[in-house]
Amino acid sequence: MGPKPKLGLIAGGGRVPLLVREACRDSDRAVFIAALNGFCDPETVAGTEAGIGHGWFDMTQVGKLFDGLKAAGVAEVTVCGSVTRPDFSKLLPDWRGAKLLPRFIKAGLQGDDAVLRVVVETFEAEGFRLVGVDEIVAGLLAPEGQLGAVQPGEDDWGDIHAGIAAARALGAEDKGQAVVAALGEAVGFEDQSGTDALLRRMMAEPKARGGVLVKCLKPGQERRVDLPTIGTDTVANAQRAGLRGIAVEAGAALIVDRRATVAAADAAGLYLIGFRDG
Repeated sequence: MGPKPKLGLIAGGGRVPLLVREACRDSDRAVFIAALNGFCDPETVAGTEAGIGHGWFDMTQVGKLFDGLKAAGVAEVTVCGSVTRPDFSKLLPDWRGAKLLPRFIKAGLQGDDAVLRVVVETFEAEGFRLVGVDEIVAGLLAPEGQLGAVQPGEDDWGDIHAGIAAARALGAEDKGQAVVAALGEAVGFEDQSGTDALLRRMMAEPKARGGVLVKCLKPGQERRVDLPTIGTDTVANAQRAGLRGIAVEAGAALIVDRRATVAAADAAGLYLIGFRDG
């Protein structure tokens, strides 16, 4: 078996892009990092040569991005890391971006997954094969069952099931992947600002105390991009919000630095579980 195709890593914020880079290094896979300005941590590209190992790109520099990937000999692309959806009406794109802008604006009216489908279609139309992060980094997907030392009680399971149902409904409307449920009902819903912002709002919501954060795939979601993700920061924010636990969809959600995340949940007294269905 020959070497794997060179990977183009479209890198947003957080640790996931760095984990992808490390996985490529460990498997001797060539990688070009397309770091997104304003999102990607400089640590992700540290030690790589500018123009050869990495390049910095604005989200609107679509033509420059494609040219950079092709010049680097990239065949496959993965898109990962946190990115805040911009106000498309205020962007100043290059000419390739300008051609795509009407599609992004139309998709933006529908929701994040609609925008991501345009992203996928655009890369594939340029001849790149899009691959999911979980195809590159082993062990990121959440397993089923209790992951830490803390066990949810009967009342917690009522909140978990209520949260799953609410998260599925939220995802069906393409509005988010996460909810906070307490006392058998959803009390907080993720929006474009993300999960951490949801948890910060819950810090000021008395109804959230003793509840659970639930994250799952949107129905029909494109699995190769934007899988639900949690990590140690999620645990810290859940604790600050007064929650009792976190539940994520097994086989569909990413846990960044699983060992550290489980240890953080144990230290915080939070349960952490992977569920298969509602």
